[in-house]
Amino acid sequence: MKYGRIAGWGKCVPQKVLTNADLEKMVDTSDEWIVTRTGIRERRIAGEGETTASLSVAAAQQALDRAGIRASDLDLILVATSSPDYLLPPVSSMIQDRLGARCGAFTLVAGCTGFVYGLATAQQFIATGAYKNILVIGAEIISRNVDWTDRATCVLFGDGAGAVVLQASETRTGVLSFVLGSDGSGAEHLMMKGGGVVMPMSQRVIDERTHYVRMNGREVFKFATRVLARAAAEAVEKSGVSLDDVDLLIPHQANLRIIELAARQLGVPMDKVFVNIDRYGNTSAASIPIALVEAIEQGRCGENSTILMVGFGAGLTWASAVVRLGALEPPRFAMWQSIPGRARVRARVAMGALSMRIGALLLPLYARVTRR
Repeated sequence: MKYGRIAGWGKCVPQKVLTNADLEKMVDTSDEWIVTRTGIRERRIAGEGETTASLSVAAAQQALDRAGIRASDLDLILVATSSPDYLLPPVSSMIQDRLGARCGAFTLVAGCTGFVYGLATAQQFIATGAYKNILVIGAEIISRNVDWTDRATCVLFGDGAGAVVLQASETRTGVLSFVLGSDGSGAEHLMMKGGGVVMPMSQRVIDERTHYVRMNGREVFKFATRVLARAAAEAVEKSGVSLDDVDLLIPHQANLRIIELAARQLGVPMDKVFVNIDRYGNTSAASIPIALVEAIEQGRCGENSTILMVGFGAGLTWASAVVRLGALEPPRFAMWQSIPGRARVRARVAMGALSMRIGALLLPLYARVTRR
């Protein structure tokens, strides 16, 4: 049996921060209303030039660096997103090209549960022995599909990307079990109607604003509180470990009240639950991988930690997985790797120029010494 060890991890979020105070100036809402009902205080919003592909590449490069491999070593790239740069070509192929990888790549669309669906899919390729190195990305730029006049949705979402490298291992690590589910009868409760095949983009779609995300918050809340704890418990039961063995619960960051309720239903104390919704909002498929990266960076989980991931989203879908972290090699040149990809390139150029200047200054001294 082959297991997919998480060998590398990375994240990228836009620099622009949109606070609740900013939203108070845009729509009829308040910081108190947002925090009380969702737990969100701010979110990251992609700026000009930032795309799902660019955020994904930056997160992926960090994951590759930490895994100690090159993009050319990858056997497959799997991208979970509901907000690709274009309908065609698939954003996964654009990411593959920008990374310089020479492998297959495909996009998986499963809403906010996409990353866990992606982990489960990648594990199957590794378990069969088909592939050894797989890059799994969860990335979204939901802000481009949000109606900023609709206070029911615009306060909820943010942008970002997270990525992991799965490597084949003989040790029982990585995805130990998973549960995937879907109930399409509730599809209408979280939907973007305009711009698809049924309702192609037109002036009518624009006028009626049906190309934006619409959500029946009450129904989605009821759905989430019904399936989240159950899906998590099922994954634990299938994994062969007990709930007491779980070191950290990483839920989809959609609503703090939903997270707290699921934790109570499972009997998991909140100090074993990772929460960063206050800083990022709901980043959909990027939510769980961003949280995983931050949990590792903050020391909330580490070598041999057992993690329970669970999420819900459009579809309506749900997904959970028990993941065991293997030996986590300390990031080589951790400070260097924490620099975003484009900044890292500029830094390398600057360092190269500096070394040339130092060499030019030392050359006369070296010539004098050698003449003696």
